[in-house]
Amino acid sequence: MLRQELQDYLQSYLKVNDFKDYAPNGLQVEGCEQIKTIVTGVTACQALIDQAIDLNADAILVHHGYFWKSEPEVITGFKQKRIKSLLLNDINLFGYHLPLDAHEELGNNALLGQLWGLTDITPLPGLVRLGELPESVSIEEFKTMVSHSLQRDALHLPGGKELVRRIAWCSGGAQGYIDQAIEWGADVYISGEVSEQTTHLAKECGLHYLSAGHHATERLGIKALGEHLEKKFDLQCFFVDIENPV
Repeated sequence: MLRQELQDYLQSYLKVNDFKDYAPNGLQVEGCEQIKTIVTGVTACQALIDQAIDLNADAILVHHGYFWKSEPEVITGFKQKRIKSLLLNDINLFGYHLPLDAHEELGNNALLGQLWGLTDITPLPGLVRLGELPESVSIEEFKTMVSHSLQRDALHLPGGKELVRRIAWCSGGAQGYIDQAIEWGADVYISGEVSEQTTHLAKECGLHYLSAGHHATERLGIKALGEHLEKKFDLQCFFVDIENPV
């Protein structure tokens, strides 16, 4: 598959033009023109690049790529090493951030809802999703299920009632959207990270907060995207999970 063909397909399939993002979505570092082997992963760290080199990959497809608005513009230090590794090995780097959180089929949030068996899912304004469990369960039972499903012990900040059913969630560093969960009457709000003030908001506003890991809540989308590409095109895709406790 040609590099441009892959980029055009992902641009359309992920509806990239619908988003104003913090980093460029699409091709970030240009490599070889013909793509047969792709490595997918959450973040384009050096360990993922090294794995891609070992697998003779033509492209790396990630959720967290490069050139964020807040990062230094100079290419020095670890950034230089990463980009040099890509260029020397002729590997393309594609990054898709918010489009991969929001996608209605393969997005992180859509897949988290499926993973937890939620129904009547309603997209709130932005990226936050709202759904319901088939029946009410204790918060401890729900926390255990979330932790088991993501293979990470979720941090629980208590504040709501013992039995929960109405769940709001948003993958990654979305603890700031807790206000939306409160407004929509959620029993629980789940995101990947937590802030100091989250403890007080949960307690004072009457809901439980689960911090389930930025990395852990954003593995599903990029893995599913690689599987989708492998089925649709003549490509070989390998998901490489570089463990991250955050």
